[in-house]
Amino acid sequence: MDRERANPDQVSAAPPALVVEVQDGTGGVGAGDLAWLSEAGKRAGAALGVVGSFRVRVVNDTEMSAAHQRYSGVAGTTDVLTFDLSETGQRVGNGVGGAGVPITVDADVMVCLDEASRRGAEFGHGARRELMLYIVHGLLHCLGYDDHDEASASAMHEREDRVLEAIGVGATYEPARAVGRGGVA
Repeated sequence: MDRERANPDQVSAAPPALVVEVQDGTGGVGAGDLAWLSEAGKRAGAALGVVGSFRVRVVNDTEMSAAHQRYSGVAGTTDVLTFDLSETGQRVGNGVGGAGVPITVDADVMVCLDEASRRGAEFGHGARRELMLYIVHGLLHCLGYDDHDEASASAMHEREDRVLEAIGVGATYEPARAVGRGGVA
């Protein structure tokens, strides 16, 4: 049987995307939630103009506390730790290089389910949505955002909420700032 050969000039490659792998190291996150986090992470990457590989491991307080001490020298748990393995010269703070060129990331991220459960309950939106906030937070760290002083943290959290709004999750860090909705529950 003869096969038609495709003309390489007529074949359009799919645009590059962010590959997001989410693994549960706690046994406390269901397969459906892991898939949702991965898909929402891909949408966040697209919204930020980011391509590449982003690996997320969901951990508990014990594992996060040990990593926080080991890598940051800080005792106690935290929400997210980002290990950016990308070329640092690409960081531009907004996710898109010159002329709309996507930024390529390569990162490992740890997000804490125990912290997400506490904060999600406190703010009434649940652990899954809080974990998604942490994933966006990690992506923004890869783009050069920082949250070590008040002004930088405010700008970063505002950007997190704008991205979460853009992908249909809704503002999560500060739901009252949701555009046109008077806040998101």
